[in-house]
Amino acid sequence: MEFRASHILVSDKTLADSLYERLKKGESFQSLARTYSKCPSKSKGGDLGWFKEGAMVREFENQVRRMSTGSISRPVRTQFGYHIIKKTGVRD
Repeated sequence: MEFRASHILVSDKTLADSLYERLKKGESFQSLARTYSKCPSKSKGGDLGWFKEGAMVREFENQVRRMSTGSISRPVRTQFGYHIIKKTGVRD
């Protein structure tokens, strides 16, 4: 199984919660990722591309697995900070 996702990675939970609320109101995921994310994927609007099971930290992958394609997660905490994840695909 492979997944495709984008994310916005920030260090601060308050900022993560604020960005999530902005996304719920319709702001562009890619635009917010380019502006706020601390991950190098920010240059691609947060796109992480396709990844296999086991390639991401457990908390991140568990969230992606539970999500439906096109949905956006509430902030997920990992050792790297707080991720807001947008699942963009799944394939066998």
